[in-house]
Amino acid sequence: MAENTTFQAAAYTAQGAERDSVTLPATLFDGTVNMPVMHQAVKAFLANQRQGNASTKIRKYVTGGNQKPWKQKGTGRARQGSIRAPQWVGGGTVFGPIPRSYAQYVPRQVRQLARKSAFNARARENAISIIDGFAFDTPKTKALLDLITRLGVADQKVLILTDGVKTNVFLSGRNLPRVHVMPYSDVSTYHILWSDVVLIEAGALGSPLEAAPETEDATEGAARPKRSADAARGARKAASKAGAKKAATRGAAKKSTAKRPTAKKAAAKKTASKSTKKKGK
Repeated sequence: MAENTTFQAAAYTAQGAERDSVTLPATLFDGTVNMPVMHQAVKAFLANQRQGNASTKIRKYVTGGNQKPWKQKGTGRARQGSIRAPQWVGGGTVFGPIPRSYAQYVPRQVRQLARKSAFNARARENAISIIDGFAFDTPKTKALLDLITRLGVADQKVLILTDGVKTNVFLSGRNLPRVHVMPYSDVSTYHILWSDVVLIEAGALGSPLEAAPETEDATEGAARPKRSADAARGARKAASKAGAKKAATRGAAKKSTAKRPTAKKAAAKKTASKSTKKKGK
């Protein structure tokens, strides 16, 4: 079943912050979902996982039984030729499994169609998310678990598809039972259908996400020119000199005001001198 449609997928930054949704590539996500082909691919994948080393022994490979247990006639028992016959305990096995290959071959174009159908099936369910990239300097399971928790899929089966082989990301998710990490080029139909959520690194699809829009505070901070160290030192010196001048002028003003007698004191002195003159007369 094919439909000419486009799919949108949720996008996140490397820290798990949500971004604007992106349009998935139409070459892969075109709405094609072929159920019989997916069934064939999954059956072949599971069959190819079998080792095929189950083995049993027929009567000729069991040790012993070379002698007839009793004579043919005269005992009243049923005739027996060997104690390693299938009806005997410890005898051989009839039509038991022997080592063989269970491998099934699926043509390349059929595998590609099944893989494409699985991706489209998950895209129909809005189960595909895009992330900027995984930057893990060292393997850290807690960091990957925190990222999945921020995305809200910690309780689901998550398939993480990286852009190429990323050992640190693989080792970070190896100990998580509901997380499977593998390169995007190695993913199979079975792995896509096994997962509840598919988390794809943007670079794997050949269309890296654009830079996240900056906030107003960040843009204002970026617009302000940065002063050099010399300019900052000069400004500090000028400010210190201006402060010293202000302090000096304040001190001089205080001294001058302290020396000047106030008007009330001057009037009191005049009245006192007049009264003393009158008394003297």
